[in-house]
Amino acid sequence: LQCSSEKRVMRRSRSLASIVFSIFLLYTLPRTFSGVTTQPPTSSRRRSAMASVSFSHVHIYCDSLKDLSEYKTLEEKLNSFSSKPSRDLELGRKAWSNLWDGHPVIGHEDPTQFKGHQQDVVEQMLVGLGWRITGHCDTADTRTVAITSRDAQGVRFIITAHKELKMADLADGHPAKRHKSAQEPCHVLAASNLQRFSEHRAGRQGIAVLGFKVKSGELDHIVKKYKEKHPKLLASEPKDFPGARILEVFAYYQGETGSSDADQGTLLRFVEEKDASNFWVLPGIQPVEATFDEVSLPAYCDHWVSNVVSRRGFLDTLEDTLGFTPKVDFNAGVVAAGEAQIESTVTGNAPKTFIPDAQVALKDQSQVYLPINNALSEVGHVHLYLKEIGQGVQHIASRVEDLPTLVQRANDMRKMTGAGLSFLSIPRSYYGSLTARYLCKAGIDLATAEKVLAALKSAEVVDANDIVDLEASKEKIEAALPADNKGLLDHVLRARYGNLYALLREHVSEETYLRIVRNNVLVDVQGEDLLLQIFTSSILQRQAGEEAPFLEFIQRVCSERNDPATGKPKAIKAGCGGFGIRNFLTLFLSIEVSKATKARAEAEAAGKMDLARYYGNMVNAFTSQLEESNPVLTAISDAMTAEGDALDAGDQKTAAKYAEEKAKGQERLQEISSKYKQLMRQLREEMPEMA
Repeated sequence: LQCSSEKRVMRRSRSLASIVFSIFLLYTLPRTFSGVTTQPPTSSRRRSAMASVSFSHVHIYCDSLKDLSEYKTLEEKLNSFSSKPSRDLELGRKAWSNLWDGHPVIGHEDPTQFKGHQQDVVEQMLVGLGWRITGHCDTADTRTVAITSRDAQGVRFIITAHKELKMADLADGHPAKRHKSAQEPCHVLAASNLQRFSEHRAGRQGIAVLGFKVKSGELDHIVKKYKEKHPKLLASEPKDFPGARILEVFAYYQGETGSSDADQGTLLRFVEEKDASNFWVLPGIQPVEATFDEVSLPAYCDHWVSNVVSRRGFLDTLEDTLGFTPKVDFNAGVVAAGEAQIESTVTGNAPKTFIPDAQVALKDQSQVYLPINNALSEVGHVHLYLKEIGQGVQHIASRVEDLPTLVQRANDMRKMTGAGLSFLSIPRSYYGSLTARYLCKAGIDLATAEKVLAALKSAEVVDANDIVDLEASKEKIEAALPADNKGLLDHVLRARYGNLYALLREHVSEETYLRIVRNNVLVDVQGEDLLLQIFTSSILQRQAGEEAPFLEFIQRVCSERNDPATGKPKAIKAGCGGFGIRNFLTLFLSIEVSKATKARAEAEAAGKMDLARYYGNMVNAFTSQLEESNPVLTAISDAMTAEGDALDAGDQKTAAKYAEEKAKGQERLQEISSKYKQLMRQLREEMPEMA
């Protein structure tokens, strides 16, 4: 992204217009958060000393993996393909087809028929992201690969599968073979772990382990805290391996803390390295040479999100054992899509890492953020996730330096190869639309503006939803404009990204604006920092419509400011740009809307028009909720930023003023939530019998 190297201050926005449909959760740091309580209620429990942990790896269990040689042959093919890049999708498709001889054939022959389910997650990462296999281990029963971006110290995805049995087979009682004892190098990769996870996760594939690196000498402290406060969660005693010592604990209780047994699905893994020269990520994994193409980007861990039964219980566990503290709470009624409501809290450590510049901020993984969600209603994504799968990791967020380039690459590769990753669709109205009132800003009266808009619609430059055709040429637009209004050309072109322009003005080029729009990237500004983010469609999904995890990618553009007292540059705060306040509802609602949209299409195909109208009304309700909520979110966001600035300056009076404005905004947001909750209940009660 061009603006990633900009040192100019980003303009603060007061108007990111309608973010239409999409949502689940978004969180932010204490002083840059928008949705609820920045100082969560003080716990009466005695707080533990904070453990020195940082992000290490994510461990996925899946149905099957191919031989390493097949994946490496695919990497060679991809590198050969990328050595002669083409922006022409048709030419790129032909070039890919010509490489099929002697290479593994992946992807759909017709890339437009790409489906996100029944995909090999390793191939998705290799093709869509340009990541490579940098480690490998075989046991008697399992196969494991380690996948990283071009910086092997950044994100690390460990992926393990049984050589013969799928996860559902393991859950159905097939005995997992145990040829290796717990003390052998690959015990953390043994089949018994897959069987345990599958039995407690409905036989599904999933993100099974969250791995943390522990500073030397600190593992015993963590063990002690678990034994004192949460002995039920200890999966085993710490184990010594060549180069490292490892502790595994169950992440969650089945219900409330202490009064219920451990949920034996998801694990937290703590790795204390003893000899880095004799160890890489996990015991038994051997490094593998990898060649990255020229356009792949390094990626780094940003935050990991869980869906749980007891949010408070998981928070207490992390506070008791690691000293993690809540950074922000989303109260009941704030995170809502119709009847679907959740609560969410972001917890984490406070490593006090000095971050002098943007490159250090990009690569730093010492700041751990763990957003935690629980459902408040028996409808919606989080409830269905818990019902279908059980507690577990909902998504993994990774940080990159140039998000539009990453997304453009993934989209181009999917369109040319029929393989890789797809992303959640964001309605074009999020980025901008051309209305008569928008045209009036150019200095013309409303009647003239309506005449101009009618002419543009007649020429199919603007559609029925007031969206300007991204591919319309300047010549076509100019020809469609009435003779007396040719000077409006620039205003029409800018309407393609008018809402973004209100945020960023001339700090971003037209080319970058269009890349953001074409690739469905979400944008937010927090104070003087910029956040870009996007969510993939589900991964590890067997059938369309099933609940499954997904990935998030973000880019943080941190402003560079001097301390007025010293004149020296201020250190950059971890998590600059927040987590997408103005995109607060985007992910949650998109999940709900995508389901309703799919159901509407199926009803129309079946000729069930009453049912199609019902699902269409659901889509409209979710969209209206987001449009009505957005200006309130903007007001909360601005109040939050102003409150934080005042606190930094020691101005308690001004901080209190903005805290009051923030509280009023939150009350209004809850009123909107209640309104649409009632509307969705009415729709459900009027649901056609055929549903």
